[in-house]
Amino acid sequence: MIDHSIENIYNAFMFMQEVYKKRRQAFLEAIRDRGITRGTVLLLANSYCPRNYPDNCYPFRQDSSWLYLIGLNIPDLACTLDIESEESCLYAEELGLEEIIWTGELPSPVEQAYSVGIEKVLPTSYLSNNVKQTLKLREPVFILPPYQDRKIAQLSEIFGTARSSLEELIYRYIDPRVIMALVSVREIKEPEELAEIERAVSITKNIHEELLHQLKAGWTEKDAAGFVLSRASAQGCELSFATIATCRSSVLHNSPTEHIATAHDTFLLDAGVETPLGYAGDLTTTFPVGPSFSHQSKEIYQVLCESFKTATNALAPGVRFLDVHKKASLTIIKGLMSLGLMKGDPIEALESGAHALFFPHGLGHQIGLDVHDMEGLGEDYVGYGEELKRSEQFGLRSLRLAKTLKPGMVHSVEPGIYFIPQLVQKWRTERICENFLNYDIIEKWMPVGGMRIEEDWCIIDKGARRLGPAFDKSIEAIENVRANR
Repeated sequence: MIDHSIENIYNAFMFMQEVYKKRRQAFLEAIRDRGITRGTVLLLANSYCPRNYPDNCYPFRQDSSWLYLIGLNIPDLACTLDIESEESCLYAEELGLEEIIWTGELPSPVEQAYSVGIEKVLPTSYLSNNVKQTLKLREPVFILPPYQDRKIAQLSEIFGTARSSLEELIYRYIDPRVIMALVSVREIKEPEELAEIERAVSITKNIHEELLHQLKAGWTEKDAAGFVLSRASAQGCELSFATIATCRSSVLHNSPTEHIATAHDTFLLDAGVETPLGYAGDLTTTFPVGPSFSHQSKEIYQVLCESFKTATNALAPGVRFLDVHKKASLTIIKGLMSLGLMKGDPIEALESGAHALFFPHGLGHQIGLDVHDMEGLGEDYVGYGEELKRSEQFGLRSLRLAKTLKPGMVHSVEPGIYFIPQLVQKWRTERICENFLNYDIIEKWMPVGGMRIEEDWCIIDKGARRLGPAFDKSIEAIENVRANR
């Protein structure tokens, strides 16, 4: 349930007070389960980030772990959590008249704390001294990995260390057990969270479908990206990441330009929205600009669809996502062998990594309060945990999620097939995996460029379910829309 009673900054909603209290309790219990029975966890809210001078800032985005545990979408706050007693303390300042003139009045620190079930409130000026006193008593203090320069500076001030001593902060105050504890609670989505993600995915799906119906030759890539932004804004949402809208899809994360789409192009849209509570959607759709795919593009797209189906059918609790990735990759290998682009034994080709010439990224990533959920805490902590080590093999090393799936986990499934000129040239020159690759034939398929399909899935007790409304991305459905728009 969402609480609309608190006047929150930026008109963002909040969950009910009990939600945040239960999350903090679960987090601290998970820390204790990992052998840390005393100490303090220090959490810092994000600050505004200047674009080109101090008063001209990027739109504010709160830290996701802060949103999860504290919920207040207000910059420059801090909070301490006592691991043993579970007491929480919010550090905040009352706004002065000068600030109110520019920002308007906000709930008082006491009101802010009450809204999320925090028992104690102190001025921010007390924080550094309290942290230092805790350390003097030989009580440990733990922080989460900082990623904003302002936050690094703030931590330096709080601990009284030079900014050049960042490594000291990392090694002394960042404990993998605390990170893993947070990952363990954040990765299992609550019903309230699933509803928000479902909303984000549904809005995202509608935007993709609208563009599928409306894009035509003569549009620029920026036109398409602007279309996505306008539709997201109309729904009261932000973008969950910078939109990828391109006819030049052999570049995996191509930024939109003034490049004009022609009737012979294949268009790739990778875009998602973020709800006011911060939850993300992430979908990718590939379609012809004209009424139909070219013959070669159609053949590759069919292989891609089969790979996607293989992957989604394999999703279930207790299954390693690494194994799902390998099954999807094997389907791509067999499909490309049927077209003459690859050769040899499919299993041996898989083990060699030959398919990474066409599929150089991972099958998916977790989704939640971040489009790549929790990766600010460390990719390996989030995607591999304590059970697996990341491979060094090209392609496989880019797999962001590999560990065993559990009910309540939400993640993307996004196989892709690409013909990247520079990569093909390098591999051919160096004769990489030539026992499995027909380079002469590959050269003839280079005009395909690249394509990707992506949807968001939630693991349930007996398998997985697609989030958001069904969206038929078969060749027949796509071409029917494009031919009759």
